Amino acid sequence: MDSIGGFHEVENDGELSLVYHHPKYQPIPQTQTPTSPFGETASDDLSFQPLFLCPLPRSLKEISNSDIYPINYPPEYVISTTRSQHEDDHSILPLFWCNNKEFDVNGCYICSGSNFGTDYYFCGECDKIYHKECVQSPSKIKHPYHPEHSLQLFYRSPEAPNIECLCCGRIATYLIYYCIKCDAVMHTICAMKSIFFIVDQPKSHDHPLTLFPKQASLTCNVCGLIRKCYPTYVCLKCSFVAHRDCMYSPRIIKISRHHHRISYTSSLQSGEWSCGVCRKSIDGDYGAYTCNKCDDYAVHVRCALRIDVWDGVELEGVPEEDDITQDVGPFEIISEGVILHFLHDHHLRLEVSILYDEKKVCQACVLPIYEDTDHYSCMECDFTIHEICAKYRRRIQHALHPHPLTLSGVSKYDTGNFECDACYRYFGGFVYMCPRKECIFDLDVRCASICEPFNFQGHKHPLFLALGPGEYPICQVCKSESLTPLNCIKCDFIVCFKCATLPYKAKYKHDRHSLTILWGEEVCNKDWCEVCERNLEDTGTKLFYWCNECCTTLHIACLFGDEPYVKPGQTFKWRGKEVKVLGKKNLSRPLCDSCKYPCQGKIYSGDNGIACSMNCALDLF
Repeated sequence: MDSIGGFHEVENDGELSLVYHHPKYQPIPQTQTPTSPFGETASDDLSFQPLFLCPLPRSLKEISNSDIYPINYPPEYVISTTRSQHEDDHSILPLFWCNNKEFDVNGCYICSGSNFGTDYYFCGECDKIYHKECVQSPSKIKHPYHPEHSLQLFYRSPEAPNIECLCCGRIATYLIYYCIKCDAVMHTICAMKSIFFIVDQPKSHDHPLTLFPKQASLTCNVCGLIRKCYPTYVCLKCSFVAHRDCMYSPRIIKISRHHHRISYTSSLQSGEWSCGVCRKSIDGDYGAYTCNKCDDYAVHVRCALRIDVWDGVELEGVPEEDDITQDVGPFEIISEGVILHFLHDHHLRLEVSILYDEKKVCQACVLPIYEDTDHYSCMECDFTIHEICAKYRRRIQHALHPHPLTLSGVSKYDTGNFECDACYRYFGGFVYMCPRKECIFDLDVRCASICEPFNFQGHKHPLFLALGPGEYPICQVCKSESLTPLNCIKCDFIVCFKCATLPYKAKYKHDRHSLTILWGEEVCNKDWCEVCERNLEDTGTKLFYWCNECCTTLHIACLFGDEPYVKPGQTFKWRGKEVKVLGKKNLSRPLCDSCKYPCQGKIYSGDNGIACSMNCALDLF
């Protein structure tokens, strides 16, 4: 039976701390000799060590359909003379030549890639490296930061709702310690770190802070919140209270929601303050972040330090470089009305469309070039781009991502499917990408153009990105779950990025008027689509385009295609096969080989036939 891990008091040079220990496991012997984990030196050092099970098969012993499930099996590797029920079980040995060094490889494979720690194990069968804490993790642990209940070892899938480790504040996935009753979570490596009773130099206070071991309803002076599950420290001289993560809050940071740096302050001037992230009121008696250049801007401490808002970099003592605003322009002016854009090799001439041609689309936003619209046309090929799209900056800071994004014209259709991380639509135009290798985040240019406050033409109040991570309300336009919601802080209106970025007005080649987007109660059983001739109510339509003059009604998919921002002529890969996107057929409408309905818009062609939509293409191919 697996023993419960715990902590005991240790005094070192007059400083008292709590140190993790397990009654059965000894520390990994340290060595500076580069040897194989299976060498003679390793064998001598392992004479009193139990043989440990690889954590990967251990975590899969009780695999279930749930996104989170407990791990009840002990970490020891049991040698049996009979065939085990779990044939994939195998042992693991210390990686001696890496011990006492920083983890400079790809991170531990079982705890979401944590890149800190100094003791490691290596699995020869999996060819993976693991933290000592992840390998030796008992099924239960008693922790001073959560004394009311034992913490159970769990496997937590990345698909589960995001939850932060109460020690380090990072998202906790894969191998974790979890309290079901309190919803408290710790990384395995965080749960086994030593704890100091007294912190001499906290950033947030001038006096030493002492650990308050019993959970209590104490309001933190830094963040102004009561967080019962978070470890708390107090100042015995002046009744100052701070959560463990709050007392290490950085002094100066840069967040995605503001164009200047912001600095921590212990209190605000008298008056009414609202948070620049969540838009809720701020209690000026507690800590907050403020902008030294903007007198009216402030942010809650916990809002400013969210992983989707702050990049995790402390900027105190770092010279300020406003490289976003001083970015090089996207094009060079050759002569009057002629430019050279950095994402195209030929000169572009400014023109105004006289007639609407539905096949002529902007290469940046992939929307049509309507009549009386200023746009640039290539002097050597068929490249076209809206004048406003040609002005998109090379580098931006967007509210949805903590790192600056760079503009690219190289579509991911060359290697796979590009999907915007705001509206979750497939896209084939220009894209803003995060240049960091470890960070995968992409925005199409229409979503990237949305900033706070956003004036949505279908609502009278401005909209904001004021909801926290993990909140997925229903969009009041399309009636679907919104993974990236824009919300009104004056009423309950919600709109998703997918609906917010649809053109408010559009053109249909058989109607001389502009069509306007409508939704909700405007749908009635007497309206049918001009293109597919199907009743809107029968097709479950929540959103459509309408001409008030001619009473013309069209599905969005019939006007733009099911994927409005996929360009004809492009090829994407799906399950190792290439699928080519063809333009709309005006004279004939071939039947889709998946749904058997006539293709109204773009056609997706592959080895298995043709499809009328991206969804049908993914099913067919």
